[in-house]
Amino acid sequence: MARLWFPTHPVDEHFFDAAPFRLAETFDIPRSAERVWAELTGEDPLSWCRLLSRVTWTSPRPFGVGTTRTVKTVGNVGVLEEYFFRWEEGRRKSFYVLEATVPLFRRFAEDYLVEPSGEDSCRFTWTIAVQPRAGTRPTNPVNRLVLSTLFSDTRRHYATG
Repeated sequence: MARLWFPTHPVDEHFFDAAPFRLAETFDIPRSAERVWAELTGEDPLSWCRLLSRVTWTSPRPFGVGTTRTVKTVGNVGVLEEYFFRWEEGRRKSFYVLEATVPLFRRFAEDYLVEPSGEDSCRFTWTIAVQPRAGTRPTNPVNRLVLSTLFSDTRRHYATG
């Protein structure tokens, strides 16, 4: 059976400050920035996140602005097509969702910032910004709870608390 896709709207970096629904967390990680960046851009990124069943790069390497990937949630409840509009190799990448199989948001974006804090440590800041579709705002508390598992799983993966 063919999936029904719901297009979303593009964003730029200002959306991370202006979004009506925003989650962010900073992790102090006892691993080098290079190692954490390699995991975030590897063949199986975010594999430690229970909410996600598969993240697949759909663009060839080397990655940069214009890179795309597909994300499937557990049970294939939702599938997201993502477009990277910012890419600072080894440091920062940001994407917005092009389209999704769940009609929950008009805009959805994420920002990953990895900064060295020592020779074998770094600070990783992950920001999720969303503009819900009209009529879906009552689901915000549930969405916040579900999306926050990405952060708790990352904290556990990197043993940061």
